[in-house]
Amino acid sequence: MSQKIDGNLQVPQALRSVTTPANKPGVSTDAAARPVEAADSLRLTGEATNLQAIERELTTAPAIDAQRVAAVRESLQNGTYKINPDAIASRMLDLDQQLHG
Repeated sequence: MSQKIDGNLQVPQALRSVTTPANKPGVSTDAAARPVEAADSLRLTGEATNLQAIERELTTAPAIDAQRVAAVRESLQNGTYKINPDAIASRMLDLDQQLHG
């Protein structure tokens, strides 16, 4: 099947007219502009309240314990920092177990 391309495109009727709420008869556009009344209430569970408390603590706590960093830095410089490979391996295995079940 071939069609002649001459710029005189026939658009189907379904595509010519798009009905939106603004031009639909009997539909008010004021509904979207009205504020919502505050008639609903929200009640948090104990778990949600605990999560909020934890979030507050985490946002106020420093991300790095400066005293601990200074102590480890000093131990490393003095050569007194003890590395326990068994503890490191155990923690790595625990993390793997937590991540992969």
